[in-house]
Amino acid sequence: MIPRYSRPEMVAIWAPQTRFRIWFEIEAHACDALAELGVIPRESAKAIWDKAGHVTFDVDRIDEIERVTKHDVIAFLTHLAEFIGPDARFVHQGMTSSDVLDTCLAVQLQRASDILIADVDALLAALKRRALEHKMTPTIGRSHAIHAEPITFGLKLALAFAEFTRARERLVTARAEISTCAISGAVGTFANIDPRVEEHVARKMGLVPEPISTQVIPRDRHAAFFAALGVVASSVERLAIEIRHLQRTEVLEAEEFFSEGQKGSSAMPHKRNPVLTENLTGLARMVRSAVTPAMENVALWHERDISHSSVERMIGPDATITLDFALARLAGVVDKLLVYPQNMRKNLDQLGGLIHSQRVLLALTQKGVSREEAYSLVQRNAMPVWRGEGDFLTLLKADKDVMKALSPSELEGLFDLGYHMKQVDFIFGRVFG
Repeated sequence: MIPRYSRPEMVAIWAPQTRFRIWFEIEAHACDALAELGVIPRESAKAIWDKAGHVTFDVDRIDEIERVTKHDVIAFLTHLAEFIGPDARFVHQGMTSSDVLDTCLAVQLQRASDILIADVDALLAALKRRALEHKMTPTIGRSHAIHAEPITFGLKLALAFAEFTRARERLVTARAEISTCAISGAVGTFANIDPRVEEHVARKMGLVPEPISTQVIPRDRHAAFFAALGVVASSVERLAIEIRHLQRTEVLEAEEFFSEGQKGSSAMPHKRNPVLTENLTGLARMVRSAVTPAMENVALWHERDISHSSVERMIGPDATITLDFALARLAGVVDKLLVYPQNMRKNLDQLGGLIHSQRVLLALTQKGVSREEAYSLVQRNAMPVWRGEGDFLTLLKADKDVMKALSPSELEGLFDLGYHMKQVDFIFGRVFG
């Protein structure tokens, strides 16, 4: 992943040194279990920790060996033996490469999940704070991007809070599903290694044993993990697009914070562009691009092939690093979002009262007018307002058919903005408890 869209903590999970450290811990914990079972000498298991437990692995040296062996795990084991000496013959006993690779990937994805869950927590905190701040700030609700009826800006943010609460649950579920360990040897039969070794390694690495593996951990787990990331990314984009629309010049109900010295355009000094949320739309696309290859990785040949390996070497770091950056950026956007209640009110009034058309419709039906006739009466007065030929209340008062059913005061009462906010507390109670 490019540094521009990366954060150090997540990047570190995928660094070669981290990967080799996890590989070593898997191998060393396996040796401890083998020693407990009497398969290898206890002194050898201790020597493995003593001689390599605190070393910094030479990534260039491992790469040099791999250029000859054409095998990454063998290259690592060869380098490990350079530290350990004769006791290295007990390392990797009864294991296969996938035992190390898949268990390591589970640890990395688990750690990545922890960061992503923390990212969502930070975003939820920002959303809740701003939602409560604008709980009763009236704004227009839109359907098909067209003015519909009044809502509050707090409800928009509460909706996002509820969505990212579900996103958090998805990440927690994905973390649990991906957190399995396989130390079952070639084709997964435990023929050359005791299942108790797997149980020990799993416990030490914070994982659970895979109930049954072939020579690899089944990739439906990974597919579910990256699918969850894709859904979270789509939630990021949904909120980003909302903010992008609200920042349009013709709308300008909210906009990204514009810092001192910031420039919006190389050509036009007046520009204040929604660059962060546009960026989030692009980043969401990149996270979702990992989903299809992850799904295709499920179908491997027989007990193992490595067609999934090259895919996961890319999508593992790229998807998690990108989503981490996107969630942190979105939290910052929400936290500093500039909100303009006066523009919201101006837009509410833009259609000359048409946003209250449903209340008039319902009031007419309550007075005995059929729904079909009531709809027709309201619509015939609404359409001239669309054309700029007056305001809705005035036209309704001039309509004899409408006034047969409703008094002027009753009609005026139907244009109360506060009516649309009467259930906001109820909705907030559902969302925030």
